[in-house]
Amino acid sequence: MNAVKAYFNRNWTREDLMNTGEISEYAYTSLMTVYLTLFCAMLSFTFGSFLHLIIWEVGGLFTVLSSVASLLWLYFASPLRVRLRVSLLMYAACTLGASFGLFTKYLFEIYPPLIVNLLEGSTFSIGIIWYGSTYTRERRAIYMTCLNFSFALMCSSIFVYGIDMLDIHTVHWVFKVNTVQALFMGYFVIYSQDLLYNAGIGEINFVDCTLAVFFHLPGIVVHAARVYLTAENEQHREN
Repeated sequence: MNAVKAYFNRNWTREDLMNTGEISEYAYTSLMTVYLTLFCAMLSFTFGSFLHLIIWEVGGLFTVLSSVASLLWLYFASPLRVRLRVSLLMYAACTLGASFGLFTKYLFEIYPPLIVNLLEGSTFSIGIIWYGSTYTRERRAIYMTCLNFSFALMCSSIFVYGIDMLDIHTVHWVFKVNTVQALFMGYFVIYSQDLLYNAGIGEINFVDCTLAVFFHLPGIVVHAARVYLTAENEQHREN
C-alpha cells in the first residue's frame, strides 16, 4: 500500500509545474541527457519496427521474450554499470519495436508500413525537442517552440508517407493515434517539469528517468490532476 501511495505521490506543487523560468546548470544537463537517451530509444524502437517490415515476421515470440528479459536484466543491473544499462535499454526498445508491428497487425488490422510511418513522426518529434533544447535553457521556449513543430511533423508524416494506403478504418485509427500522440506530448511537458524538480533536489539516473517517461505516466498524471484541482478549490474558497 505504501508503494502505491509513493507511486502516485509527488512533492512538486502547482507553482513548480507552472514554472517557466531558466533551468539550472545541473538540471539542464540532466534534462538534455534524458531527452537524448529517449530519442535514441525511440530510434531503436522504430528501427525494430522497420526490421519487422523488411524482414517478414521478424517480430514474434523471440522478440517478445527478448524484450522482457532485457527489461528485467536492466531493472536488476547495478546503476553503476551505465553502458550495460544503456545497451539493454536500446536492445529492449528494438525488440519491442519488432513486436509492436505484429501486435497492431493482429489486434487492430493495421499493417507495418503505416506503423513505421507513425513511429517516424513520434521519433523525430522527440529528436526535435532534444535538438531545440540545446539552444536555450528557458523552459517556455523549449516546450512551446519545440512542441508546436513536433505536432506539425507528426501530422505531416501521415500525409507524406501513408496517405496512399489509407482506408476509412485506417483513417479513424490514425486519427486516434495522432490524438494520443498529441496528449502524450502534453504529458511529456509535465514529465519534464517533474524531472527538473527531481534534478533540483538531488542526483538522478538518466536511464531510470528514460524508462519513467512511460512507466510513471499514471502517477504523474494523477498527481498533476490532484495539484490542479486542489489549487482550483482553494482559489474558489478565497473568492
